Parts: sequence; C-alpha cells; structure tokens
Amino acid sequence: MDAIKELTKKPWVLGVAGLILGLFLGLIYAWVIDPVEWTDAPIELLRADLQEEYLRMAIDSFSAMPNAELAQSRYNAIGANKETILAQIEANPGAQSLQAIQAFKAVVQAPMVAETPIPAEKEEAGGGLGVVITLLCLAALILAGVAFYLFYWRTRATGKPLFAAPAPPAQRQPAATELAGVTEEQPMVQYMASYKIGDDLFDDSFSIDSPAGEFLGECGVGISETVGIGEPKRVTAFEVWLFDKNDIQTVTKVLMSAHAFLDETTRQRLESKGDPVLAEPGCETVLETQTLRLIARVVDMAYGDGSLPEQSFFERLILELSVWPKA
Repeated sequence: MDAIKELTKKPWVLGVAGLILGLFLGLIYAWVIDPVEWTDAPIELLRADLQEEYLRMAIDSFSAMPNAELAQSRYNAIGANKETILAQIEANPGAQSLQAIQAFKAVVQAPMVAETPIPAEKEEAGGGLGVVITLLCLAALILAGVAFYLFYWRTRATGKPLFAAPAPPAQRQPAATELAGVTEEQPMVQYMASYKIGDDLFDDSFSIDSPAGEFLGECGVGISETVGIGEPKRVTAFEVWLFDKNDIQTVTKVLMSAHAFLDETTRQRLESKGDPVLAEPGCETVLETQTLRLIARVVDMAYGDGSLPEQSFFERLILELSVWPKA
C-alpha cells in the first residue's frame, strides 16, 4: 500500500495512468456504449444469395407492373454482379416464368439514353454525435501522448531528473559548517533526511541545482542492509550517495551501526557498496566528485531494543546533507 502511495506522488505515473485509462474508456465507448451500426446498406454490398433474391423480386414486380425505368434502377443497384446474377436466374428460373425473366432482361439490357443515378443514402442524424465524441477522444489521446513525449523524453535528454524530489521534512540554512577545523562557505543546497523505524521504503533523494537553476546532480540516502527477519525492517546500515552530472560514477559511503561496523563479515560485505563509516551523533563524512562536495552529518540517532544484538539496528536517524561546488 505504501508503494502505491509513493507512486501516486509522482506526476509522470499519474500521466501514464491517465493515458491508459483514457484509451480504455475510449475503447469501451466505441465498442460497447455506442458501437458503429451498419444500417440501410446498398444492395451491391449484400451477399450474392441476397442479391439474387432481390433481383427475383424485381422481376416479379416488373411482371405485375411493367415499369422500365424502375426495373433498370433496381437492376443497376446490384452493381458489378448484376449480369452474372441475371444469367444465373435465367439458367435456373425455379418457380418463375422464363418469359417474365426474358422480358425483364430485354428491358434492363437494352441500350438506354442515360442511366438514372441512385441517390446516395443520407447518413443517420444520430450518428453525427458519436463520430464527434470519438474524434474528440482520439484527439485527447494524441495530445496526451505528445505532452508526455515532450515532458518526459526531452527532460531525459537534458540529463535533468524528470521531477524534483519532494521537499524534505525540515530544511535549515546554518551560517557555516565546520569539518576538520576548516570553516566552509554557506552551502549551495542543504537537506534533511529523516528515518524512523517502520519506514521500510525509506529512500530520500534530492536535486542539486546551482543558484541560477542549472541542474548539477543529485544526492540522497537509502536503506543498505537490514538484520533479522519480519516487519518492520531493522536497518543496520544506510547508503549515502552523491551523483555529479559531470562525473562518470556515483560516489557512495555506507553509514553503519556499531554492531555492523565491528562485525568483520558484515563490514567486508558492505565495503563493496562504499567506504564504511561508523554512525555516531555529530559525526561527519565527506563525499567528493569532480565538481561537487557533500558533507553528511548525523544530527540525531538512536538504536532500537529487542532480541537482536545491542546497537545492531537504528530506531531513528536524522542526517543533514550539505553540498558545495568545488573550486
């Protein structure tokens, strides 16, 4: 359920869902609610057996009430197959009189000054609204697809994240941050990442932009390792990472609990993800790329209690992420 809530916070997910829903509703409308119905089809589009039956009725009508013009019109309405079907009736008259068939044939195949055109059937007035609604649905789908392309793919082409990360719970701008006795200038950006046990999907990421609004990279913190089984997850290590758009790789450090840091097996396994750092209140660690420097500082932390080893998992953790441009 939490995963679904997280997805609904992303505008691009809502856009794709709306596109799919619109397509689905359009198909339901076009095929179920207001499907296309063929009515008043011309004789030339009917099956051959129905055309033969129609021509036989035309012959009977001509025998009862001779009308050369009407007979010619009904004969021409059959279309390209009219001569073939008349020949079939003449070869197999059935219950009809051969003389009546030949009389009809003499009239309809005799040279005429001009054929009377068959007026085109008028389209049913009720079908116009359905066509308009269908066209509007198609236009909406096309516009949604174009908007998605321009917004998503063009954004990817620039290398900038599709959407800005959600605002952190709290953000402050201290006058200066000190590390190893050196006072730095005011950070370009600064964020707070806050974890509390039970947040099994914890994964905060933040955009790094210059004062002019230029995208420079991203930073963040997420769950790296857990201990024990069951829920909620008991986190024993976090990954702190820094991405620089001008660098070829993402720099990562692993912030470990005391138990994970002192356990040789766990520490060696986590070293493959990044440099290990023991988490302690107030401790700071530096991540550097080609053009960026990030200082991650543990503002507050506490270990959880239970049947697991002492100081093996975090009850809470508040991490300050401050980023400066490198000279």
